[in-house]
Amino acid sequence: MKRPRMDVNLEELDQIIERGTHTPLSASESEKLKLVLHALAAMLPASRTTEKTKNVLGQSAAPAPENEPEPAKGHGRNGASSYTGAQKVTVPHPELHAGDPCPGCEKGKVYPQKEPRTLVRIVGQAPLAATVYELDRLRCNLCGEVFTAPEPEGIGPEKYDETTAAMIALLKYGSGMPFYRLEKLEQVLGIPLPASTQWEIVEEAAEVIQTARDELIRQAAQGEVLHNDDTSMRVLRLAREPSDDRTGVFTSGIVSTQQGRRIALYFTGRQHAGENLRDVLQHRSADLAPPLQMCDALSRNTPKLSDGAEILLANCMAHGRRQFVDVAANFPEPCRYVLETLGEVYKYDAEARERHLSPTQRLQFHQQHSGPVMEQLHQWLEAQFARKQVEPNSGLGKAITYLLRHWKGLTAFLREAGAPLDNNICERALKRAVLHRKNALFYRTLHGAEAGDLFMSLIHTCQLAGANPFDYLTQLQRHASELTANPSAWMPWNYLQQTQPGHIH
Repeated sequence: MKRPRMDVNLEELDQIIERGTHTPLSASESEKLKLVLHALAAMLPASRTTEKTKNVLGQSAAPAPENEPEPAKGHGRNGASSYTGAQKVTVPHPELHAGDPCPGCEKGKVYPQKEPRTLVRIVGQAPLAATVYELDRLRCNLCGEVFTAPEPEGIGPEKYDETTAAMIALLKYGSGMPFYRLEKLEQVLGIPLPASTQWEIVEEAAEVIQTARDELIRQAAQGEVLHNDDTSMRVLRLAREPSDDRTGVFTSGIVSTQQGRRIALYFTGRQHAGENLRDVLQHRSADLAPPLQMCDALSRNTPKLSDGAEILLANCMAHGRRQFVDVAANFPEPCRYVLETLGEVYKYDAEARERHLSPTQRLQFHQQHSGPVMEQLHQWLEAQFARKQVEPNSGLGKAITYLLRHWKGLTAFLREAGAPLDNNICERALKRAVLHRKNALFYRTLHGAEAGDLFMSLIHTCQLAGANPFDYLTQLQRHASELTANPSAWMPWNYLQQTQPGHIH
C-alpha cells in the first residue's frame, strides 16, 4: 500500500523510541515508525531464487503474442504416457468385437481405434510392506509329533527380499530420507524396521552389486567429456595418516558423457574432485584421444596426470557469469551488457541442440555465430581497464578479471568439438549429495560413505538414462551371478534386455 510522504529526522526518531520505552506510542508516532521501516525495507535488494537475466536486471517477462492460443485446460500436468512405471491393464469391450455390426446405425461395422481411451487411477501404499504367514501346526495326541503346513511357493527363505534393499537405498540415497525418519514412518504404519537393520540391509546389497559400480567407473573413464566438481561433506569417523594436514571432507561428483550417454559417479573422502578424476582416468584406454574436462576454475578440480597423459580443459561459463550476477545491483549497466551478451551465446547453443547438430557442426555453428560475440565481449572487457573506467579491486573489476584470466578455458567451445558451455550437469548431480547432507547431516564412517557413493552413482545414472532405479537395483541383486560374469550387459541403459523372457544368459 502506498503511504503518504512524511518528513522525519533522526533526532525525532530517537525521541519517539525513547518515549516508547516508558509509555505507549501515539497513533502519529506509530505511523512515523512504520513509514521509516517500510522505506528501509524498500531499499533492501529483493531476494533472488534464479539467476535469469530478466530477474537479475529487473526486466519484466515479455508478453505472449496476441495470436498465440491459450493452453488447453483440464488435461492435467501429466498424461497417461508419463506413467511409465504404472501397471497396464487392457479392458476389452464386453459386447463388441472388430467386425461386429454397429449397434448405433445398424448398417456399418465397428473397427478398433488406434488409441484406446485411458484412465489413470493412483493408490497409496507404504514404502515397505510386510506379510505374516501363519502356518497351521497339528500335533498328535499319542506320539506327540507336530505336523506343520508347508511354506507357500515363491516367498523365499530370506526375511527381507531384494525389493526391500532397493526401496531403502532409493529413499535414503536417492531422496534424502534418513534411516531414523524411515524407521519412525514404518513404525506408525505397523511395520517396525530399526535404523540399524536398514543399514545392514543396504550394506549387504552394496556388496552384491559393487561390480555394477566398478563397471560404471570403467565406462566413465572412456568418456568424451568429463564434468567434475565437489561439495563439502561430513564423516564422523575418518582415520587420517599422521602426515595428512588436510581437515576437509568432500563429495566429488563426476559426470561422463559419450555419444549421448551419461554416467554419474560420486566419491566421498579427503580427496578433491581433481584427484578423484585422476583416479578414474587411470581406467582409460591408452589408444583414445585426450578427453575434455569441464569444471570451474578452482585448481583443485584439475587433475595432476602422470607423464604422457593429456586432458583438454574447459571452464564453466556459468561460474564466470555468476560473478556479474552477484554485483549487478551495484553496477547495473555494465552487468546488463555482459549478461545479455552471454545470453546470446546460450541462445545459439540452444538453437544448436534444437537442430540436433553433431559436435563438429555445433563447433562450426558457434564459430560462425558466437565467435564474433565473444570477441566483441573480450574487447569490451579489456577496454574497461585500459580506459580506467573500472576500479580493478571493485566487485565489477574482480568479475572482469575472472573472465579475462580464464578466457581460454571459457571459450573452449569455440575450439573443441563437443565442449560444453558450463558445468551445470555436474552441479545438478551434486544436489543429490547436498540433499543427503541437509537431511542426514553426516556419514558415520568412511565405509558408510562408500555405500552411499555406490547407490548415488547407480541411482543418478539411472535418472540420466531414463531408467527405473528401483527396478534396476532390484534386478541387480536378483541376477548377481550374471552381473559378475558380464557387468557391461547390466548397465542402466541395457539391463532390461537381460531380463526379457526367453533371453539366454
